[in-house]
Amino acid sequence: MTIETIVDFETYPISDAEFGNACAERLNRDGVLVLPDFIRPAALETMRAEAEAGRAEAYFCAQNHTVYLTPEDPDLDDDHPVNRQVVSSKGCICDDRVAADSPLRELYDAAEFRNFVRAVTGQPELHPYADPLSSINIHYAERGQELGWHFDNSSFAITLLIQKPEAGSRFEYIKDLRDANAGDMNYGGVAALLDGDTKPDVLTMEPGTLVLFRGRNSIHRVSPNDSDKTRMLAVLAYNDEPGVSLSESARMTFYGRLS
Repeated sequence: MTIETIVDFETYPISDAEFGNACAERLNRDGVLVLPDFIRPAALETMRAEAEAGRAEAYFCAQNHTVYLTPEDPDLDDDHPVNRQVVSSKGCICDDRVAADSPLRELYDAAEFRNFVRAVTGQPELHPYADPLSSINIHYAERGQELGWHFDNSSFAITLLIQKPEAGSRFEYIKDLRDANAGDMNYGGVAALLDGDTKPDVLTMEPGTLVLFRGRNSIHRVSPNDSDKTRMLAVLAYNDEPGVSLSESARMTFYGRLS
């Protein structure tokens, strides 16, 4: 497949500077950019079939972690937001399991797409990960599996929904709940969310939707899958510098292997 047969250029002229600027304004204003039906139906079906075929090789794990993705602080109580534990459980196949002729790889490598992401995010450069596992991932959520509340370490994330379950797996978030650059962790706001006193926004999407999300200051989660239909989602990850690898400890945690 070529990029023209993968992306709906009629709806999304990603090489047009004016369109890119409009998308950048939306991302900066809302913290999220949602592009429904970004992927053409034939390409989406190929992605779905590839993801389904690769599911048997996925590494499944469940992890307890804090909202801030930091170690627990022994000087604070267990119920402090810094120490409160949430659960993330999912399966994952890595970049080295994505075929060379996959439409996901064609999209990830295409200059038109990368230039669009640069224009929208304001990043001067975008590079793939230097390790063989981290650039393209496909995530699987079976019944009961979820992504716990957290803030991202990176400034933005790119996801593409491949298959939607019949119930659950809601993407929930609160925009700008903290200001990491200013050192404001907003413990009170996080505690109110974890205690159920604050209701998050819900982002609805269908398969083929591309999402760019600024999650460093916007807390978010994916609620448990309440159906027997697997949620399948591609994550397209870039770095602003060449030669960057995900740490060995992170690779072992998320992928169960180093290469």
